[in-house]
Amino acid sequence: MTALYVHLDDHVLPLRQPLPRRGRPSVLTDAELVCVAVAQVLLGCDTERRWLRLAPARIGHLFPRLPCQAQYNRHLRDRGPVWAAVAMWLARLTPTWHERLRLMDGTPVRCGASRVTVHRSALGEIAGYGHDTSHHAFSWGAKLMLVTTADGAVTAFSLAHPKELDERKQALHLLQVRPPAERPCPIVCDIGFAGTGIEAIAARLGYRLIRPRHHDEPHPSPGRAFPAWLRQRIEAVIWTLKNQLGLERHQARTTEGLWARISQPIVALNAAIWHNWLTDQPTKHSLTAYDH
Repeated sequence: MTALYVHLDDHVLPLRQPLPRRGRPSVLTDAELVCVAVAQVLLGCDTERRWLRLAPARIGHLFPRLPCQAQYNRHLRDRGPVWAAVAMWLARLTPTWHERLRLMDGTPVRCGASRVTVHRSALGEIAGYGHDTSHHAFSWGAKLMLVTTADGAVTAFSLAHPKELDERKQALHLLQVRPPAERPCPIVCDIGFAGTGIEAIAARLGYRLIRPRHHDEPHPSPGRAFPAWLRQRIEAVIWTLKNQLGLERHQARTTEGLWARISQPIVALNAAIWHNWLTDQPTKHSLTAYDH
């Protein structure tokens, strides 16, 4: 937390001027807020109420001033651009950012399981019914698209309505508005990104999509088989975000809250990977220091 706070306060967040607003000033700066939110994810507290009860004992020696639950929730929702800036900054500091390889996949983020939740939730502008292939069921929620490096650092991510933007359109939009690499590179993806249209547009943007072949496509030449073992890495990243870092248990009820609670585990994952590279640990695990 100390290393993360120092780097954020010195290099990332001082350039952002806070917008003037009414009411009491914030107890935490943006750098302190990000560090407290990352600590919440890494210490396994899914709800802000439980976290603010445990925070004084766990991180009170680092952050003696902690906000109340309402102020903490409001500041998490209001700092939408900060989350993306911090996640991208941490990804650029990892050595794998300079490698010419990216992994891409999409996963549904469930936001409700009942008709009452669908009607009462304020997520209607971004959530809708879609098919969860991994669970073989339909769910109501949003679609999360991720682009990562080979070691799992998230270099680009976006949320979209599953009905308004399908997986291929969302991927193209993400590659256009948020380039995941500093130069053209190949991207390993799933068979769902197949199609001459998406491959041609991605090629014009400088990205070559590497995917499994369809059953009606000719067999690839020797030495050009699809790297299935590499494809499993982004599946492991998604599993880590959803289960180990609590993305599946986000409990968001507004669009701003959903973006904040999805960005929290992504920033925590990038921070853990960055810290592992910084301390030269031989094995790169997201929660190595917190599992014991």
